[in-house]
Amino acid sequence: TLHRYRQKLQVSRWIWFIYLLTHRNARRSKIIKTSLSHPDLQHAETVLEESPALIKSFHAVQDALYVQTVNKRHGEVVRIPYAGSVTLLKTLPGESATISATHILDPRQDGIVMNVQSWTQFPSIFEYIPQTDQVVELGLQPKSPNDSLADLVAHEVEVKSHDGAMVPLSIIHHKDVRRDGSNPCWLRGYGAYGNVVTPFYSHGMYAWCERRGIMAFAHVRGGGAKGKEWYRAGFQQTKSNTWKDFIACAEYLIEQKYTSPAKLAGEGSSAGGILIGRAVIERPDLFAVAIPRVGLMNPVRFETTPHGIPNIAEFGSCATEVGFQALYEMDSYLHLQDRVNYPAILITHGMNDPRVEPWQSTKFVARAQVTSASGKPVLLRMDYEAGHENGSTMTQQLHERADIFAFMMWQFRQDKN
Repeated sequence: TLHRYRQKLQVSRWIWFIYLLTHRNARRSKIIKTSLSHPDLQHAETVLEESPALIKSFHAVQDALYVQTVNKRHGEVVRIPYAGSVTLLKTLPGESATISATHILDPRQDGIVMNVQSWTQFPSIFEYIPQTDQVVELGLQPKSPNDSLADLVAHEVEVKSHDGAMVPLSIIHHKDVRRDGSNPCWLRGYGAYGNVVTPFYSHGMYAWCERRGIMAFAHVRGGGAKGKEWYRAGFQQTKSNTWKDFIACAEYLIEQKYTSPAKLAGEGSSAGGILIGRAVIERPDLFAVAIPRVGLMNPVRFETTPHGIPNIAEFGSCATEVGFQALYEMDSYLHLQDRVNYPAILITHGMNDPRVEPWQSTKFVARAQVTSASGKPVLLRMDYEAGHENGSTMTQQLHERADIFAFMMWQFRQDKN
């Protein structure tokens, strides 16, 4: 990542600097600068030191360098004047508001534009004005009564996993929910590519919570919630930590009486198919419902596909014994066992998916229908005009989500009876 800025030393003399994001001698990355005309990385000046916060992006504009960071899954912006001390932008509107994205309108102008949201607050666009040190909402979109919800609450906790690692878990629910084990719970996870999930708001999530459902997101290893080490602790040979962390979060929600096994649904999308598939196979007793969406269910065969080849760096290759063993351990299809009481399963996929080919889901469904002894449904929802998750239209996404909610609530009622 490169950013340029020129510093005027004399009226007729300009020196250009290049700013770089680097992991060299910094596991969580840092920002350095050096002369553009005579770059010297060995003696580059450190502009922003490594810290517990993760750097997502940065921009160079007229007045300063602006760095978007994530600290304990909370998005912030650090301002670094070209002459002056580093400062953190003042508190944003909303107690748990987080900066989900940053933008610049023109690098020759001052300030920065930010997307601000939280688990209970719809995204709004704000601008930071350095002359007055204010964060101002731009009013670029009309307000809705559901944009900020006082009847929802969000909790951030950490859960002890199988090996003692503390796994971050976000829990969102209606303020009137009672912890008596009777609540429907929708637990999601991903855990790949070092992806960091910061607080976000969706109307679908509110529709679930409005029905007294609990929404939870497990920030498992393989993701980047705690930096590069967290990512590498759920990577290839250590991938089992990803679904074991998810299992630990499911156990916590049950122990704390947010829900019960009869009311708990687990969901994972794309690479998260590894997470939900292996979690359900390892602990089928914890879940009433499993929802793999466009999921990677047969990783051993992934590198035989066009998109699987560039993902060898993430998941490994069967070309080596170590690589095969890691992929086999991730493979939900190959771990299905006969005569096991698996939960109800709804797999969704798009026929035009260019990333995870549809046969990954159809193959798993066919095997799961034969092996499951619980009598619960194992269904495939194939959309012949959809793609890979966000590659689908909004209408397709809403229809899919409505079907998933209906399936979960149907199964929760079945268990009650």
